[in-house]
Amino acid sequence: MKDWRSADLTPRQRAIGSYAAALTQDPGHRSREDIESLRAHGLDDIAILDLAHVIGFFAYANRLVDGLGCLPEPEW
Repeated sequence: MKDWRSADLTPRQRAIGSYAAALTQDPGHRSREDIESLRAHGLDDIAILDLAHVIGFFAYANRLVDGLGCLPEPEW
């Protein structure tokens, strides 16, 4: 839950995590190689688009919540 890099993940899950981190931290420098890596791990164009939407939504939601000063749920 805290760090996907140390989790027991499949190569496909690691590719997804790597893309999510890269898209979140440096979205302007994504390239065809990023997409080809996801395809090499079995994602088709629809799955890649869905993934980008989910990553973008979480980036938006986190910025909105942080910007409003909301506190995390106590159990988190």
